[in-house]
Parts: sequence; C-alpha cells; structure tokens
Amino acid sequence: MRELVVARHGESELNVENVLNGDPAVPVQLTARGEEQARALGAAVGPVELVAHTSFERTRRTAGLAWPGIPLLEVPELGEIRFGRWEATRWSEGYEHWAGSSGPEDPCPGGGESRVEAVRRYVRGFRLLRERPEGRIALVAHGAQVRSLLLAVSGSPPVRILEHVPLAEPFRVDRAELDRALLVLGAWVESPSF
Repeated sequence: MRELVVARHGESELNVENVLNGDPAVPVQLTARGEEQARALGAAVGPVELVAHTSFERTRRTAGLAWPGIPLLEVPELGEIRFGRWEATRWSEGYEHWAGSSGPEDPCPGGGESRVEAVRRYVRGFRLLRERPEGRIALVAHGAQVRSLLLAVSGSPPVRILEHVPLAEPFRVDRAELDRALLVLGAWVESPSF
C-alpha cells in the first residue's frame, strides 16, 4: 500500500434517527442522500485499486456505489464498536454518559467492547491493509475508526469522546503516516489512558 483513502460511509437510515448500531447482522441501508454521497465520494477521490469495507451493509453499499467494478475486500476488524446494552438506542440515551465516564479498559455493559478492545482490532485491520500489494486503497468504515486513525496520524492517542467525522468525506493517509499512526495506536493499546 502506498496511499490509503479513508472515509466514513454515506448517510444511513439509522444516522437520520441518530441510533447506534454495532451489530453487523442488523440490516441498515443507506438513504437516497447516502447513495448520492457515496457516488460523490468516488468522484472526489478518483481511481483506486481496491476498496476495503467492514462487515456492515452501509459500508459495503457505500464502497460499491463509490467505486463500481473495483474489487472489494471485507475487513471485519475495522467494524463499528459493539455498544452492548446501548445497541439500537440514541447516543444521548446512555452510551454518551458511559463513554464520558468509563476508562479505556472498562467493558461496555451488556456485552459491548471496551475502547482498548476496539482499538486493538482497528490496529489489526489497518496492518492488514498496510501489507496489501495494491498501491492506492480506499477504506469505507465508521466514524470511530476514521477519527482514531486521523488522531494517531497527528501523533495523538485515542481520546474518551471522539470528534464527529463527516459522512463520506475522504481523508488521505500515505504509508509513512500510516506507519506513524500504527505506532501511536499500538503504544496506546499497551498502556491505555484518557
């Protein structure tokens, strides 16, 4: 890999309702606006050799609309965090408070993930893409993965509450930047703190 272009998926039905979804088995479709955003994403980025996406339908659909005919690669490691007891609720209905008050290693109640578990997974997924032979790869993922990567590229470890990532907006990361980000994320996983 020479360049990785990362983006959050296009607008989904649950984005409109502001509902959390960390279960890839739940079918969540793009809205008509999300489909338009996906096509615009592909036009803005231009040609890529491979499009990676997560196990969630909203990322797969965005990837296929943005770059029709380009090979797709599912990378489950870069999927959305598991929200546990707050699955299918709104951000403000409990998960926001938990995320703002819990530590990085605290498991999310109800079978969800800790932030450390999630970032450890992200590191595996980004390493997989780093080793791909294609020169220019697009990744359609979720807000947490994109923001975690962008923070790490700037030298910052994960934070308690991640800044919002716009839908279907591309961010370019070259190989050296990805290497730096992987070092930052790997160090944080070994000694996590907020």
